[in-house]
Amino acid sequence: MSDKKASRQKPCHHCKSRPASAPPDTSTIHYEKFWLYRHCSSVQQRDRQAQKAGQLFSGLLAMNVVFLGSAFISSVIFNHVAITLADVWILLSILKVLCLSWIIYYLLGTSRQPHAVLYRDSHAGPIWIRGSVLLFGSFSVLLNVFHIGYSAVLIQCKSRVEIVFPSIEILFICTQAFFLWRHSKDCIQVQHNFTRCGLMLTIATNLLLWLLAVTNDTIHMEIESQLREVEQRFAGKAPFSHPYLCNETTLCTCPNTTICKVFQKGYILLYPFNTEYCLVCCSVLYVMWKNVGRRINHHHVPHIKPKFKLQGVVFGPLLGAAAVIIGICVFMMYQIQATGSAANRQVFVMYYSYYIVLLPLMSVGAVIGTIIHALEKRELDTLKNPTRSLDVILLMGAALGQIGMSYFSIVALVATDPRDLLNSLILSYSVLLIFQNITQNVFIIDGLHRQPFVSPDKEEEIEEEQNHEAYNQRRVSMLEIGQEIRKVSLSYIHSYSHLSWKRRALREISFFLVLCNIILWIMPTFGAHPVFENGLEKSFYGYSTWFAIVNFGLPLGVFYRMHSVGGLLEVYITA
Repeated sequence: MSDKKASRQKPCHHCKSRPASAPPDTSTIHYEKFWLYRHCSSVQQRDRQAQKAGQLFSGLLAMNVVFLGSAFISSVIFNHVAITLADVWILLSILKVLCLSWIIYYLLGTSRQPHAVLYRDSHAGPIWIRGSVLLFGSFSVLLNVFHIGYSAVLIQCKSRVEIVFPSIEILFICTQAFFLWRHSKDCIQVQHNFTRCGLMLTIATNLLLWLLAVTNDTIHMEIESQLREVEQRFAGKAPFSHPYLCNETTLCTCPNTTICKVFQKGYILLYPFNTEYCLVCCSVLYVMWKNVGRRINHHHVPHIKPKFKLQGVVFGPLLGAAAVIIGICVFMMYQIQATGSAANRQVFVMYYSYYIVLLPLMSVGAVIGTIIHALEKRELDTLKNPTRSLDVILLMGAALGQIGMSYFSIVALVATDPRDLLNSLILSYSVLLIFQNITQNVFIIDGLHRQPFVSPDKEEEIEEEQNHEAYNQRRVSMLEIGQEIRKVSLSYIHSYSHLSWKRRALREISFFLVLCNIILWIMPTFGAHPVFENGLEKSFYGYSTWFAIVNFGLPLGVFYRMHSVGGLLEVYITA
């Protein structure tokens, strides 16, 4: 598994400053070589076969690591005597140290080699994805700080591994976030197979961290055990125990101190952010893995990339802003009442009623947008695009979280009492949520495969932008500023009135759905979890089973909303 340079020419010292749009000299290309295909006569054919072989072997590495880690995590659930949670933490710590070593080597070694990054994928690592990595990474670091503090308070019954593991996790999160922020667009052209293996090992580690977060209900079971312990004292029964906890649950109960309650509450509230961070990192790392050795044909790269402009939309922002404002009010009322000591059914009725009104509007908008796409004359974009292919896979896969939870809720509600008011609301919510996910996926995927709309007066717009940039570089008077504001206002009105009804409708629908998905991302991310707090499905399936279902589906649902925002913005820009 070695790389062969096509020419032994002395590397150019100005290659690092070469713009991404300029095609590199063929003498700087590193062709891949694999020992199984050393007899291929064509260099290009040997390069393609070696690339496939490298992807295969790195994929097998990731598969074996994931299966090994999954076996460890499953053993903790089904046979906690032989394999403990501390053993899983030790295994993951070893994997994180290996990943850290490779990331540091990539930052200091691989990426700094001559002609290492000749191409950069403009579609990979958009700003909203990299911003999500930093946002979720920051919350994940704070989560681990709370975890360390909580374990330190209960050090008499907690293992010291529970302090070491979050410390390594903080280092891993910070290093990985920096790596993805700086190099997510790289199409690395050297050390192909070593880079692929490093990326796949990091993907496998993030997947195992996500799997552990889904199945590890330690902190929640501790809180549940404290409540049951109080109840069982009056009943004269033995205290509740759980395989993840100590043998004596009373030793691990949080003392009646403010600091312990703060650490405990912070750990619970920030828990979903860690799972989101792992999923987002996996998606970015996968695109980097697909781009290893990729040579972009610059003849097919558009010279004019559509930019986000808030033009041609009026009703979408108004309706979307109304949905966001009402959603924030519902969320605040839910948080105040549902987390209090006397939660009643009315707060759940209010919460589900909001969804029952909003979800049909979103579904109708997505259906209308799909019909407009069918009526358009824009051609499909058939060029190879790993980022777009991954977007489609992630949209379809992440939607399975909410769809799966909805079907579990439907079965539980139909089997109990569907005529009850709250049960009927939850049943309607589940059915509408399934339909909304499907219609929105169809609308986004169809829009992502459309060619961007290029207006006939594009050159005039570019000239105006250049004049505007030159205008910003000189000193202006207050009169000129007023004239510029008036010009922008007239331009907005002119652009709105001259847009075709199809483009205008697509922009209105896309912007409305963007704002709706933002509020549907905010509510579950910051603590609104009625699927677990209403107690209906939990009493039907049991605590542990429903907790695993929710912890699997809820992070995917939050990730779906966040990823839908990015896809809808792409549809809005290209309309």
